[in-house]
Amino acid sequence: MKKYMVKTLVAGLAVCAVSVAQASPIVGLYNTGAGITINGTTDTNYALTNSSGAAIYGNYGEAAVGSGWPISPWLADNSTSHWLTPTSNRAQSYDSSSAGTYKWTLQFNLTGYNATTASFEGKFSADNNAVAYLNGNNIGSAAGFSSWYNFSAGSSLFNAGVNNLEFVVTNLKGSGNPTGLRVEMTNSNVSAVPLPGAVWFFMSGMLGLLAVKRKSKSI
Repeated sequence: MKKYMVKTLVAGLAVCAVSVAQASPIVGLYNTGAGITINGTTDTNYALTNSSGAAIYGNYGEAAVGSGWPISPWLADNSTSHWLTPTSNRAQSYDSSSAGTYKWTLQFNLTGYNATTASFEGKFSADNNAVAYLNGNNIGSAAGFSSWYNFSAGSSLFNAGVNNLEFVVTNLKGSGNPTGLRVEMTNSNVSAVPLPGAVWFFMSGMLGLLAVKRKSKSI
């Protein structure tokens, strides 16, 4: 029985170590328009501000679901992601006399995870162009609205707590001039923070059982 208990202790510790080491997708990374099926529905995952950080157009964008100008020439809509536009009128014209800046920000929290193991990859498109930032670090650029452009971030760019993924869109001046952003995450990984307290609690319990067994034999 003693050998069995020791083997159980060793096996339990191994399970704890494996569970700590396993990576999982980062919670809070959403595609634009994630889960939205009705055109013009507000996406509250991505905050919308101007270049100074002040909220504009209600602080959130609207998902452009389905077809209709300017989708084509914009990338075609699908169920994985949707274009976000400042208002529910996707064809609305902006910035007739000067270029406009639209900052779309997605926040996610890595508290409870090991930020040094985090990484993600994605693709985006914008009218007219955009730069992607993670916590102020440039991680990719998009030069148009009819193609996808890649972005990615490695572990050195992540914070242990709240992280900001930003897409700064520039809409060039013109007439008949809509603007929008499209983002799809393609991969992400992060490992949980080790839980030494839980491991030692398990060890203490097993050692306690061993002690009780030994004492019962001596009585």
